[in-house]
Amino acid sequence: MKLEGKVALVTGGSQGLGRAIALKLAENGADIAIAYVGPNEPAEETRGEIEALGRRARLYVCDVRDEAAVNETVSAVKKDLGQIDILVNNAGVTRDTLMVGMKDEDYDMVLDINLKGAFHMIRACYRDFMRKRYGKIINISSIAGLVGNAGQVNYAASKAGLIGMSKSVAKELGSRGVCCNCIAPGFIKTDMTKDIKEDNPLLIQVPMKRMGSPEDVANVALFLASPESDYITGETIRVDGGLAT
Repeated sequence: MKLEGKVALVTGGSQGLGRAIALKLAENGADIAIAYVGPNEPAEETRGEIEALGRRARLYVCDVRDEAAVNETVSAVKKDLGQIDILVNNAGVTRDTLMVGMKDEDYDMVLDINLKGAFHMIRACYRDFMRKRYGKIINISSIAGLVGNAGQVNYAASKAGLIGMSKSVAKELGSRGVCCNCIAPGFIKTDMTKDIKEDNPLLIQVPMKRMGSPEDVANVALFLASPESDYITGETIRVDGGLAT
């Protein structure tokens, strides 16, 4: 299997895109650490599915906004599973409204979780990746970070920031054999998009005329986590059915 002997840490890995990515990596041989907040039941279910694949799985409650909690989680993963080879920064939230009515706390929360949380995670793994001269960092951005979206000033800013941060990290760590890339999903069927109607003006513009699945994103994550992508870094791959073309 492509990822035999590797350990992946997936933030927001108990549900939605994170769950699909965790399962895909596990199917291909990786042991999985899931960092999450929220209800325990989905996390336990995901752990059970991973273990049913014959892989090790560990759960860690971690608010990525909290630098100390992130450092403790990364240390615990290395103690429990021996190492971290793949980091998937998937934890994210939305607090949508037009800019004129957006509260400062909603702007700050989205930036703190979506962008600063990824910063905390990358920094916590940075030195280990440098020393090993190996690492795969995969940041889940969004097409909103590429083209913007009305009512999502905070979300678009956080996802655009992820792209810029990934390019900078790619330049810092490239000489050490560490790859840092982004995935920019479009409309994907998850709880975050469950209220989007089929007649949504943006969805109508999707050339493929449908929403994507979490597995569509997970397949790209698998590629970026695998040896097949060892010469790809600083890239943003859209998974959007052609919407942002």
